Amino acid sequence: MDLSDTGTTVTVIAAIAMVTGVLGVIIPLLPGLLLCWAAVLFWALLGDAGNGRWVVLALATVLALAGTLIKYLWPGKRLKNTGVPTMSLLAGGTLGVIGFFVVPLVGLVLGFVLGLFLAERVRLGPGAAWPSTRQALGAVGLSLLVELTAALGVAVIWIFGLAFA
Repeated sequence: MDLSDTGTTVTVIAAIAMVTGVLGVIIPLLPGLLLCWAAVLFWALLGDAGNGRWVVLALATVLALAGTLIKYLWPGKRLKNTGVPTMSLLAGGTLGVIGFFVVPLVGLVLGFVLGLFLAERVRLGPGAAWPSTRQALGAVGLSLLVELTAALGVAVIWIFGLAFA
């Protein structure tokens, strides 16, 4: 591999960004799906692939947009159906943001769960708070799974683009 070749260098940088993006979905520190899409954009704009790179970019864009849309709509609908109110989600989100800065890497998730549990405990009482919190955790897990699937899909499209574009 000759890194003095511009096309190779662009491909290596895009690969590093792609891996970082996929890891960013799992570890909520980076905007993972956005980073995966940006890696494909970078590769399509600056790489020396053929005209197929635009097809790869278009497919990656459609998949990233669909993944982002589904990531917010599907779990949100499930939460609304279970009866978790928006105020409880806001409490979870607020403590999640605080937790992100207090406990690196896992603080966002821990803060969200704690904030949601405390809000539901105030709203429903000690006995009914955990089932409601568990429903919200399932929605968060679903959101993570949708985003991870979309990020991996973008990565697979890009790999096929490397091979055939």
